[in-house]
Amino acid sequence: MEMVGKISKGSKMDQIYIPKNRVGFNNGEYVLISPFKGRIEKQFKPHFYNVNNLEPIKMKVIEDIFSLINRKADAENIIITGSFLESGFEFNDIDILLVNERKINIIIIKEEIEKITGIKTHIILLGNKTLILGLSSDPLYNLMLSKCISKNKFIFKIKRKINYKLLDLNLLKSRTLIDNFEILSGNEKYYLILNMISILLFIQGKKLNKEMVNKEIERIFNTKIKELKNNLIDKENFLKVYTKIFNKTLNLILDNIKRENDEQKQIN
Repeated sequence: MEMVGKISKGSKMDQIYIPKNRVGFNNGEYVLISPFKGRIEKQFKPHFYNVNNLEPIKMKVIEDIFSLINRKADAENIIITGSFLESGFEFNDIDILLVNERKINIIIIKEEIEKITGIKTHIILLGNKTLILGLSSDPLYNLMLSKCISKNKFIFKIKRKINYKLLDLNLLKSRTLIDNFEILSGNEKYYLILNMISILLFIQGKKLNKEMVNKEIERIFNTKIKELKNNLIDKENFLKVYTKIFNKTLNLILDNIKRENDEQKQIN
């Protein structure tokens, strides 16, 4: 592992700065400094959003992914999100948003990423307008971008515009937990709970991030996320609470759809 740094003048001692998120060069290690006479390549400097610490091997994977995509496509932005950015190695896949207005062959890129990393990969291709629309109307987009790493810096000033019919469709996915409790894995149950609670908090006007939603899940169901993912929950007590929250969320959505329909009739 080699890293290029620039000597900066200090008040008492000159210094060389290196990124905190890096592969290799652990704190306390001794390093050899020598003049660099080659050509300076553009350094890998992604932008971090609510990602404080990431294992060096994951940083290397992200660097390889960005490098591969840059060779294959001229994407406006590359965004890594999902469970891959959580501490530890319990992730099942890596989620990538490719932001570009023009079409990109994501099938080839997906296959090559899986080949070089050995990690199952999900890629979503979308334009900036679609991304902004998703952030304004879909709680899962809010969750995805609340914690991510991107190739280029992005700043979105989003005004929330709730699409209750879209939320009704999204909530329908969480209905499957009630009917299929026995056959779903712990991770599948967790995703459906996350989906439902995110929708409820989104309707209530609360800002969404993974930590906040997880805390709400633990509070409502009086259990730890780890227990949910490991399928260590009591079916009878859990479904009693889950069904109550599901119906509450569904009623909120249906009431607002009815209100919007009544308002539209009055206009017409």
